[in-house]
Amino acid sequence: MSHIVTIQTEVRDAEALGLACRRLDLGEPVHESVPLFSGEATGYCVRLPDWRYPVVFDVDQGQVRYDNFEGRWGEPGQLNRLLQFYGVEKCRLEARRKGHSVLENQLSDGSIKLTIQLGEGHANN
Repeated sequence: MSHIVTIQTEVRDAEALGLACRRLDLGEPVHESVPLFSGEATGYCVRLPDWRYPVVFDVDQGQVRYDNFEGRWGEPGQLNRLLQFYGVEKCRLEARRKGHSVLENQLSDGSIKLTIQLGEGHANN
């Protein structure tokens, strides 16, 4: 029986993934093919602390593949945190590309609030 999990989160931006990894003091994602418990996966690999296998991000397909054997081989909260920061960094990159600024606030429940301030020439509504 395979323990490989495929989730619906779409990670399609290698730059945002790298920024998220830096924020969490993880190593830089490396594009490679790696073995998982059952099979192999190719993409940007991130090694989370104390995970037996890396998490593999296929940015072309938007897929995330990993094998943590229902949390026995890696704490799911670490992946959730990485995905949270990926979302934050992707939003920041896109806002800046359009000339907007982004304010970030960490909330007491662990969530992150982003406020986008529109750049000149944009209506504030």
